[in-house]
Amino acid sequence: MSIKSDKWISKMSKEKGMIEPFEEKQVRGDKISFGVSSYGYDIRIADEFMIFTNVNSTIVDPKNFDERSLVKMQSDTCLIPPNSFALARTVEYFRIPRNVLTVCVGKSTYARCGIIVNVTPFEPEWEGFVTLEVSNTTPLPAKIYANEGIAQVLFFESDEECETSYADKKGKYQSQKGLTLAKI
Repeated sequence: MSIKSDKWISKMSKEKGMIEPFEEKQVRGDKISFGVSSYGYDIRIADEFMIFTNVNSTIVDPKNFDERSLVKMQSDTCLIPPNSFALARTVEYFRIPRNVLTVCVGKSTYARCGIIVNVTPFEPEWEGFVTLEVSNTTPLPAKIYANEGIAQVLFFESDEECETSYADKKGKYQSQKGLTLAKI
């Protein structure tokens, strides 16, 4: 298994639609960077957010998720309360090849502010918008910027295809079109 370079990521995105929309170069300037990097792809966070709240005193239960524990909003920025988190999704839609697995890690700009991004691996043949969990570990409100970089995806290609892909298993998060809550 090997980590893939910017050339491989660009080729797979152009030929196979692996990442759409795809930014061929790092976009910087006054934004938190996004686009292809040396050995990965910096994804953007969309402008749809679900912020956790305890207003309704619900229990967070992954087997019986109560949407009343979330406040939905659409905005260019999101303020995450202290010691809380928000759910969001990527701007990019992914189509992962059968012999590829990804790992996603938060960007250092946010990590240095106590803002942590959690994303599970994208399994072989998974596709969809990625649901992101953004945690504010600080005792202060934290600001997130929509349509800017939030995390980096690293691509690992195997020498052989897996026996059973996410599509083969008919995974419950396959082809998710928007921000998707926990399912059983």
